[in-house]
Amino acid sequence: MTPPRAPREPKSFKLHGDVVVDEYAWLRDKDDPRVRAYLEAEDAYADGQYSSLAHLRERLYKEMLARIKETDVSVPYLKSGYWYYARTEQGKQYPILARKPGTLDAAEEIVLDLNLLARDHSYFAVDTFTVSDDGTLLAYSIDTTGFREYTLHVKDLRDDHILSEAIPRVSSAAWAKDGRTIFYVTDDDAKRPYRFWRHRLGEAHDDLLYEESDERFSLQVRRSRSGRLIFLEADSHTASEAWFLEASRPGDAFRPLLPRRVDFEYEADDGGGFFWIRLNDVGRNHRLVRCPFDDIRPEAFEEFLPHRPDVMLSGVEPFENTLIAFERVGGLERFVVHDLRTGASHTIAFPEAAYTAFPDINAEFSTRSFRFRYQSMVTPHSVYAYDLETRERTLLKRQEVLGGYDPERYRVERLTATAPDGTPVAISLAARRDVPRDGTAPLHLVGYGSYGHPLPVLFSSNRLSLLDRGVVCALAHVRGGGELGKPWHDAGRMANKTNSFSDLIASADHLVSEGYASRDRIVLEGGSAGGLLIGAALNLRPDVARGAILKVPFVDVLNTMLDASLPLTVGEFEEWGNPTLPEDYRRIRAYCPYTNLARRPYPALLVKTSLHDSQVMYWEAAKYVARLRALNDGAPETILKVNFAAGHSGSSGRYDALREVAWDMAWLLHTLKVEG
Repeated sequence: MTPPRAPREPKSFKLHGDVVVDEYAWLRDKDDPRVRAYLEAEDAYADGQYSSLAHLRERLYKEMLARIKETDVSVPYLKSGYWYYARTEQGKQYPILARKPGTLDAAEEIVLDLNLLARDHSYFAVDTFTVSDDGTLLAYSIDTTGFREYTLHVKDLRDDHILSEAIPRVSSAAWAKDGRTIFYVTDDDAKRPYRFWRHRLGEAHDDLLYEESDERFSLQVRRSRSGRLIFLEADSHTASEAWFLEASRPGDAFRPLLPRRVDFEYEADDGGGFFWIRLNDVGRNHRLVRCPFDDIRPEAFEEFLPHRPDVMLSGVEPFENTLIAFERVGGLERFVVHDLRTGASHTIAFPEAAYTAFPDINAEFSTRSFRFRYQSMVTPHSVYAYDLETRERTLLKRQEVLGGYDPERYRVERLTATAPDGTPVAISLAARRDVPRDGTAPLHLVGYGSYGHPLPVLFSSNRLSLLDRGVVCALAHVRGGGELGKPWHDAGRMANKTNSFSDLIASADHLVSEGYASRDRIVLEGGSAGGLLIGAALNLRPDVARGAILKVPFVDVLNTMLDASLPLTVGEFEEWGNPTLPEDYRRIRAYCPYTNLARRPYPALLVKTSLHDSQVMYWEAAKYVARLRALNDGAPETILKVNFAAGHSGSSGRYDALREVAWDMAWLLHTLKVEG
């Protein structure tokens, strides 16, 4: 088949003395019938080029499906006298959200059956899910396009009646104590949560309480675990501000906590009559203080945990008698339990070399049990209850992997590569135990490295289809993520962004030099900002891999960051820079994957996008592929796969999503020259 060729219709503009040319800007016009035709042609070309893999895709789909317990139930959690849980049924795409009053032996009440709600939609997602204090009303929001436009509804759980409320563009919501007042936040046209409202059930007029005018900041409303307070929070990538209200007094005005200032981040919570405040006023990795409700002056702060340069205080979980500190040390998570009655503390330790642990739903403020989730690349997702008195750890549920899964067949390692500037870069790796380290193995290497988000070390039963075929699976924890706290993020953003790219290349080189992989059998992968990482690395070193998967990739950085009308753009000036400023422009233009495509031997590329993506618009991937094709004689090994019924996260139904995984995995195995 002949690859599609998008027509060139150059648009140019002058900026900072340069002429910026975009030959494919016309692809931004979703209403232009040529755009849909081009996307369909690209998707058909991808299917046609790899039609020979249809049997492998089906085999992979059935193989992965066979490992999943299709009819299953989550671990119930207690909130205000009800046990809430989600369950799935074989053959159904979505979970059923349910509860039982008082005891798990009680009759089930179905709260929301997502399968019924989704029956007329090719995409369906629930965001807000919050029940009134008396357990009678549910506020929930749904999106049926993938474009992250959530509409808030209210359901009376006593008779399954949907009330008249249907509030569009809601990003977060919280009930007041009275059970008839809802506070909520709405998005602007650029998907920025910017207006804060008070709504009383049954009333047509809502009160606008606050509008955030600084486009770098987004709003969120939440209820504290104690139930006593409602918080309104405004956050940018580098600063914070918050206000609070007694949940029992919904008609009152919100009171401010600490004023906004440059590079000052904080997060507050209710400790049961006083505030816990996690803040970065003395160091990037944050410290923890407490202060009375009626005296929030810094002079009144009592330091509970000091700032530590080698420990990132990522968050806290406050309870009536206990505080759990969520920390990162040496790139790994840990929980530190502080007994507020005795002053004693201890750490919940984990045994593996690379893992991920994070708090589960802990809805009750007065409790002696802390629930958390744990997993690694070979340990399935596990939910534990930790007795805060006896320190006993109880496994409540471990993801069941059908078909006789044996974790002892695999090994997990934590390696260290060295970046060109001498910085050590961690790599998490899993492989079948009998895979040799002689430089012949195929390798799948994933990276992200943005926004201070650590690349999590997660279990995937789907990944077993790679491991069992001898593929080495690795994660590169490059700078720009949050593995080593805020300084690790700072070392890979703004003026330091190129460190992320050199870290990824160094990770691939290290794995080759240490015999974990063969250079011509490496496939890289990155999604969203991770797609930027992969695209920029390939411009620097196209020989670093045999292939790459770029999922909903942020590859048109320069043009996107010049368009303030797009979702996320202004808020992300603090992550990438503002190209209307000369220094930021030079820096972004130097690494932007789309801008820096050239005539060079790129590896095989699978580029994926979704038509309704509101975070990375479909045209970024489409323009990237079109320009690469034009520069490189058609580039037949570059393909564009388009999901016409989804957003940033791909298909919402679990079976549809598994079909997508099978497509990607078949392409990956083919590119790695691995027997199907």
